[in-house]
Amino acid sequence: MSVQRRRGQTATVWATKEFVDSRGNTVIAVDEDSPITVRAAFIPQRSGKAEVPGQQQINVTRMIVDSHVEGVTLWSRVEYQGRMWDIVTPPAYHHGDRRTRHWSIDIRERP
Repeated sequence: MSVQRRRGQTATVWATKEFVDSRGNTVIAVDEDSPITVRAAFIPQRSGKAEVPGQQQINVTRMIVDSHVEGVTLWSRVEYQGRMWDIVTPPAYHHGDRRTRHWSIDIRERP
């Protein structure tokens, strides 16, 4: 495990789960019953500062977590530094030996 992930910051990740709604449709939604607490490295990617009233501030950060985190997709949710974040790109798996394999997940702060 890299030093950044071992000594990184904690975050809570809610994985996704398939549910059947009242109409019998299969729906993908956040599994709020089983949050996963992870230690991850966070790397700022890009941000757009709101300069005029009415504009949104957009912060995108890359979260690097261990390979054991399962079930994280675009519909998952992350809580980091007391704020909620959405996943904006599909998680990318980087294979390597036991110490270097990890998931890279880009997250965007909710307005």
